[in-house]
Amino acid sequence: MRRSSFLIRDPALTRYLQDIVCKLGGEHCSDVRIQVVRTPQFNASMGPNGLLQVWSGLLLRVDNEAQLAAVLGHELGHYLERHTLERLRDMKSKSALAAFLGVFGLVGAVASLGVVASAYSFTRDQEQRADRIGSWLMRRAGYDAAQAAQVWDNLLGELKVTGGEDAGRRSAMFAMHPPPEHRRDELMTLAGNAGGNLGREALASAIAAHRFGWLMEEVRRGQFEESLVLFNRLLLQNPSDAGLLFARGEVYRLRNVADDLAKAEDDLLAATAASDAPADAFRSLGLVHKRKMDKPAAATAFERYLALAPDAGDAGLIKSYLSELRP
Repeated sequence: MRRSSFLIRDPALTRYLQDIVCKLGGEHCSDVRIQVVRTPQFNASMGPNGLLQVWSGLLLRVDNEAQLAAVLGHELGHYLERHTLERLRDMKSKSALAAFLGVFGLVGAVASLGVVASAYSFTRDQEQRADRIGSWLMRRAGYDAAQAAQVWDNLLGELKVTGGEDAGRRSAMFAMHPPPEHRRDELMTLAGNAGGNLGREALASAIAAHRFGWLMEEVRRGQFEESLVLFNRLLLQNPSDAGLLFARGEVYRLRNVADDLAKAEDDLLAATAASDAPADAFRSLGLVHKRKMDKPAAATAFERYLALAPDAGDAGLIKSYLSELRP
């Protein structure tokens, strides 16, 4: 994995995550090594040797540091209880073991997830134990432990839009972390009423350099309905976020059903009006105007895109569009 192109080599981000683990794990801080992996799904996993992998899709989806700490604390719970070691010992098939190990080192990690989940799912008792330990670690570190329940609520909201009310039982991610019945209520009971730190600004600062790229990877994932649930939720917190507006507009543009083109235009106009508008938002707005046969508006958007990104890989294509659009 150290040689993988999917590894995000950002010392500051890794230190930030390591600091959270140290707040949670105390004397076990030195046991844990962290790798941040560029994969747009929600997941984190702890190996029996203390290797903690955090996927970019998780970092994009958590609203604050407390929610991130909830996931990391849960994984620490599995590690402290040696659940991963137990599962390795329980594996009877060498092919199952190879599949498990392969998910951490192969480019095809996401494609292998379902296979790995079936061989490496924790028991209900192990999950409940990890929840209890994780909640205790959160409270000890001063975090609002109630955020643990919110993490799963948010994720289930994405999955249910395509998988229905039973999505949590059939998701590959939840197959690795199978939620027991009434898990949210159990997590809220564990949290109590103590409250605690949220750390919204700290998380935002830590991921700022990568967030736009992760948004684009989420769009390219092609799960438009799930992405819209995510982007709508994030935009409720910051309705003027230019990156989010562009990402949602791009989903509408690519999906292009019913009134999606009008929705895409609204979002892209709002994104391009922002002082920190992404250059790509002007490209997408130009494509929307071009599809609507509004040649002057398309040309204006394309020209702005080229002014902001003159060396873009598709600059030649956009220039050819401009030659067609100009009188």
